[in-house]
Amino acid sequence: MSGRIKNAMTVDVEDYFQVGAFENDIRRSNWDNFECRIERNMDIILKMFDDHSVKATFFTLGWIAERYPLIVRQITENGHELASHGMNHRRATDQSHTEFMDDVKSSKKLLEDISGSQVNGYRAPSFSIGEKNLWALEALYESGYKYSSSIYPIQHDHYGMPTASRFAFSPIKNQDFLEMPVTTVEVLGRKIPCGGGGYFRLLPYFISNFAMQRVNKKDKQPCIFYFHPWEIDPDQPRQTQAGLKSKFRHYTNLVIMEKKLRRVLAEFSWGRMDEIFLDSQG
Repeated sequence: MSGRIKNAMTVDVEDYFQVGAFENDIRRSNWDNFECRIERNMDIILKMFDDHSVKATFFTLGWIAERYPLIVRQITENGHELASHGMNHRRATDQSHTEFMDDVKSSKKLLEDISGSQVNGYRAPSFSIGEKNLWALEALYESGYKYSSSIYPIQHDHYGMPTASRFAFSPIKNQDFLEMPVTTVEVLGRKIPCGGGGYFRLLPYFISNFAMQRVNKKDKQPCIFYFHPWEIDPDQPRQTQAGLKSKFRHYTNLVIMEKKLRRVLAEFSWGRMDEIFLDSQG
């Protein structure tokens, strides 16, 4: 691995019934009635990272932390970075300024109280910070965060800010705060997703491998990669009431995701967000 660019491996810690694809089919008030599979899936992920000597960043929901504090402690005790994913997976675009401030402050304090470690990073549910609510980045800075990874610089039906920079930038003038977009590769002037998630799961592995290699070698930049614990769980309960599009996005290739993840862990160099981006800032 010597001489290779270290990329950021990240996990959005939420369960299968909390995803944006099902937000119109499953009410938050019913979440406690679902079988929670986060402990089982997190055990597999932590073991998988340990097998490959990888340290990662876990953007963790407050809802999960409240009910499964041991998961939070396992993250930090295993040398990973703990970061916030908000309290209840509400999109930033669905919150007022006051609601957003309350949400990010509450989740930060909760995670810090459980873990005893500082929380520096935040990722908005469904990458819901963009052109219409860039004020949220200043709210994060004012709430004590040092960085965000909440913008996806692509065009998508649920999120995206195509005009955003492809790489880490300072969105607040004269302030020490970074926004770190999920990785895209530029092809014929267009930004193409290659930062994990559904694209990694749905598309053949060689496409993601080629794109990330290109970012490392041509752009000489680290990639930011993400996935969810439910993506390695093909036996999760099926939501038959969801629409065909949502079910296709959510369930396709779950059975091969863990194998693909192990391959990408072995073929690239990985680390925590804070160590790659914040430590390099001095």
